[in-house]
Amino acid sequence: MNRFLQELRSRLPDWIGGRLRSKKFRYRASDVPLLSAVPSTPIRVFIGPANYAGQGYRYARAIDSLPGVGAVSMQRITGTFGFPADISVPPNVFRSSRRWQKQQLAYVLANFTHVIYESEMPLFGELFSGGVEAEVEKLRSHGIHVVMLSHGSDLRSPDLHRERDRWSPFHESNPRADRFRAIAEKNRASLERLGAPVLVTTPDLLGDWPSATWVPLVVEPERWENESPVLVRSRPLVLHAPSNAWIKGSELIEPVLTRLHDAGIIEYKRVAGVPSAEMPALYREADIVLEQFRIGTYSVTAVEALAAGRIVIAHLFPDVREHAESVTGLAVPVIDATVDTLEATLRTICADRERFIEHAKRGPEFVREVHDGRRSAVVLEAFLR
Repeated sequence: MNRFLQELRSRLPDWIGGRLRSKKFRYRASDVPLLSAVPSTPIRVFIGPANYAGQGYRYARAIDSLPGVGAVSMQRITGTFGFPADISVPPNVFRSSRRWQKQQLAYVLANFTHVIYESEMPLFGELFSGGVEAEVEKLRSHGIHVVMLSHGSDLRSPDLHRERDRWSPFHESNPRADRFRAIAEKNRASLERLGAPVLVTTPDLLGDWPSATWVPLVVEPERWENESPVLVRSRPLVLHAPSNAWIKGSELIEPVLTRLHDAGIIEYKRVAGVPSAEMPALYREADIVLEQFRIGTYSVTAVEALAAGRIVIAHLFPDVREHAESVTGLAVPVIDATVDTLEATLRTICADRERFIEHAKRGPEFVREVHDGRRSAVVLEAFLR
């Protein structure tokens, strides 16, 4: 097992090695495989293990920008999208290796002042029979402060969501809805018992946990920004790249998109399973990006497309817009549409191109002001002192 873990570590991306060699981090020979260097700062934050859309890693880098604070992100590897993290643990090791689990626990207890749990998921595999709550008790007994960070389905109540919107996927009775309900109910009960501060990555989740604090999603604007114009081709390219077609409402909107495509009004392109590294090129080619039409919020997909200067369409709850604007002073430049109004919205964009070319220019500015990590760092700092 030792040789196997060492080989895995040797194959981690080069940028991890760069972070280990950076001045802010010290690497010690006693560090065990699949563990990272420890920040040389008074406040040291460990965040994991979900790293959905690379957000754990991006929040860690936002935390790094704070004076006297450093962070390490950890992810349990899932899928093939290749999101970066300071520590990447294969699922079988995370789940079954008692040696690694004990090493990670010792590493966290000895080195960190704060832990941010993503999606109420355990950090030490199956080491603790009591799951996250037992882990938190152990961390707190060593003086470590704990913060909970929810991304979406881990907290979102299907029953509450169904009451909020006619397009909610939870109007349907199926095993997926039942599974999400069980997960949310279990996690919400844990949050009640733990009494830890709760952060949420999207404003809609404030409806599920009103005492939570919104910490904006983080992207690298420079990775997405480009000079490719929008709405100059005769048939605008409409891109839809759902991470979860059921949640995003893909099957509900595709009849409209197919009809407009066949009529020569738009060119429709749906993509799936594309690695993160290839998405900037896809957005560069697109004019319009369709996000989701069932959940009521905007996610990393929308933020990245806005940063790329694309026209983004999604179904947003009014309170999502209101909260984001009240906190940031900026209107969210996502164009609102439902399943019922999407066709009219697309036809309007195609018929009034000059107006929507100007609208698309608001996206990069909004992302730089709200989602480049600076605002998120300020929010996180309040929980790290």
